[in-house]
Amino acid sequence: MWKVPLSDLTFGPEEREAAQRVLDSGWLTMGDRTLEFERRFGEALGTPRVLAVANCTVALHLAYVALGIGPGDEVICPSLTFVATANAALLTGASVVLADVLGAHDLSLDPADVARKITPKTRAIAVVHYAGYPCDMDAIRAIAAEHKLAIVEDAAHAPLATWRGEKLGTLGDIGCFSFFSNKNLAVGEGGAVSSRDDALHTRMRLLRSHGMTTLTLDRHRGHAFSYDVVEAGMNYRIDELRSAIGVVQLGRLAEGNQRRRALTARYHEKLAGIPGLVLPYRDFYARDVGESAHHLMPVLLPEGLSRKPVMEQMKARGIQTSVHYPPIHLFSHHGSSDLVRRDGLERTDALAPRELTLPLYPRMQDEDVDLVCASLEASLRDAASPT
Repeated sequence: MWKVPLSDLTFGPEEREAAQRVLDSGWLTMGDRTLEFERRFGEALGTPRVLAVANCTVALHLAYVALGIGPGDEVICPSLTFVATANAALLTGASVVLADVLGAHDLSLDPADVARKITPKTRAIAVVHYAGYPCDMDAIRAIAAEHKLAIVEDAAHAPLATWRGEKLGTLGDIGCFSFFSNKNLAVGEGGAVSSRDDALHTRMRLLRSHGMTTLTLDRHRGHAFSYDVVEAGMNYRIDELRSAIGVVQLGRLAEGNQRRRALTARYHEKLAGIPGLVLPYRDFYARDVGESAHHLMPVLLPEGLSRKPVMEQMKARGIQTSVHYPPIHLFSHHGSSDLVRRDGLERTDALAPRELTLPLYPRMQDEDVDLVCASLEASLRDAASPT
């Protein structure tokens, strides 16, 4: 259907062989391949404290629970993010305070707005490294230190991205990653948590698997015959099939990120002359603050132009597009919940209706980018003056 889809997997025989070896082993639940995946992903991040989990949503929930967040507490997070960032906090019984973005050229969380919205109930700041670009972690960490707050990094878009030489997901107290099918490292469903210290790592290890002191694999091998339960934990485990695929995908990640960077640069070059079109993060590397994972290719449509006709025109031309994201405060539940504070989001309200996400994935060819850009220019023209 699509000449250029929004995203595409980079899978080969290596992933199939890795999955087949798991099937041949007869052990499917969390085991040695998960340990290998955790070790290798931790080495890539520069930390030994990594746990693989079922998905990024449970990673976020695990993070909030491990930090002791619950009823009466507040978590500050952006409204311009996938809803899981907020939902995972709400599921602890905490309240969510939604913060604004910086502006049209940087759709990250605004540290100044975070500082304005801190109250005596605030326990944590959840930053989102939108589209793979780092938030201003210097400012966020300074605010957190001043007010004695925890930092949860939603790094779902940002594996191997950096801020001043440090990997995203390792700058706060806990980092959360996604390995969903459209992510830079994709296993279908999956995620990971990295932690600042051994205490958080140990608690999340327990919480990930029912609070049990030994794992099923330990008992299967005869290393243990029973177990105690020392926490009211959850089953947030990943399985061996996805971990095995993850090990292979991890080997592709750095090269894939570099290809995404090259494709993004081509997009910025080709789209720069379109009147009214804004290219967030176009000048990111001029700031010399880090590296992006280039998960998404967001653009902001010209002011006053409706997004839906543009998307329909792009679809008619065989180009898949998407929206990242409908702001959380506009959803029915969050817009009426007493547990969600949603004031002072003027920039989010102004910019979110203009955001359009273009295709971006390592297998894209330069001519695919050129086709998308030409299609967008034509679609903008046709949407502005429909016949």
